Amino acid sequence: MNKALDGAALTISIIGAVNWGLIGFFNFNLVAFLLGSSWASRTIYGIVGLCGLYLLTFYGRTRRMA
Repeated sequence: MNKALDGAALTISIIGAVNWGLIGFFNFNLVAFLLGSSWASRTIYGIVGLCGLYLLTFYGRTRRMA
């Protein structure tokens, strides 16, 4: 139904997951490196969080498809 929204949310969440991996393995925060500690970085973190919450709806959709 919302293929564009699904794809965008998935892409943003993957980027967020890669950032968390960089933090965990190398203690390197890519978002903070690129944007600093500013309102822009907080906005990015918020968008990633919202995308993660949106992706929770995938569980309900996959149950309906099966």
